[in-house]
Amino acid sequence: MSWIEALLLGLVQGLTEFLPVSSSGHLTIGQEILNLNTSSADNLLFTVTVHAATVLSTIVILWKEIEGLFKGTFFSKEWNTEKIYVSKILLSMIPVFVIGMFFKDEVEAIFGSGLLIVGCCLLLTASLLAFAYYAKPRQRETISFRDAFIIGVGQAIAVLPGLSRSGTTIATGLLLGNKKESVAQFSFLMVLIPILGETFLNVLDMIEDPSLLGGIGFAPLAVGFFAAFISGCLACKFMINLVKKGKLIYFAIYCAIIGAITIGFNIL
Repeated sequence: MSWIEALLLGLVQGLTEFLPVSSSGHLTIGQEILNLNTSSADNLLFTVTVHAATVLSTIVILWKEIEGLFKGTFFSKEWNTEKIYVSKILLSMIPVFVIGMFFKDEVEAIFGSGLLIVGCCLLLTASLLAFAYYAKPRQRETISFRDAFIIGVGQAIAVLPGLSRSGTTIATGLLLGNKKESVAQFSFLMVLIPILGETFLNVLDMIEDPSLLGGIGFAPLAVGFFAAFISGCLACKFMINLVKKGKLIYFAIYCAIIGAITIGFNIL
């Protein structure tokens, strides 16, 4: 992988991690377009690197909220709003934890099944976003424990390549009748621990088996990291503002077009 390819894929990861268009699906499409025949080890190392970058971008953009939750959770003896919020985040992680622990091999098999599944899941993402845009349920200020768990189920389903995690969780939260700003913030915060956990496990795998480090080189990794971080910061801030304005329909149209093109390209 050259540094230019790493730059392009890093930008794709950073932007699409937060925009409701599926980062995994776009990375797969990007690798096909660039005709990258990288090894599984190179793919793993690069994926770990750019995911770490997007986690860092989330922390930077939502630092004020994260700092408040941290202080309220660990420096207060009361059962306060911060502890309740963190409890909801932990509850939302249960479904994706179950998928990661018991269905990891099945998920990895799906990721290697080509562009057809990516195209179909992009169409499903488009449908979810469109449905959430046109549905007008009453908006609640606070996400309930029940809604937090259901949103977590949406996140677990969104491990499929082409099914947007942010799009699925935000659309699910909106359809359940939650306020736009609350859903957007919850969606971005709830993914921090699962991604950090997955990254940590992948790092342990690479420590145990140095062959998994691959031969991608430091320069492409560094370029990919900074590209994903900078674009992730921009996309995270942009997406929160966009959800507040309720402009998800444009991403629904985009996902429908890209999904149809991907399916057509796979068939032809």
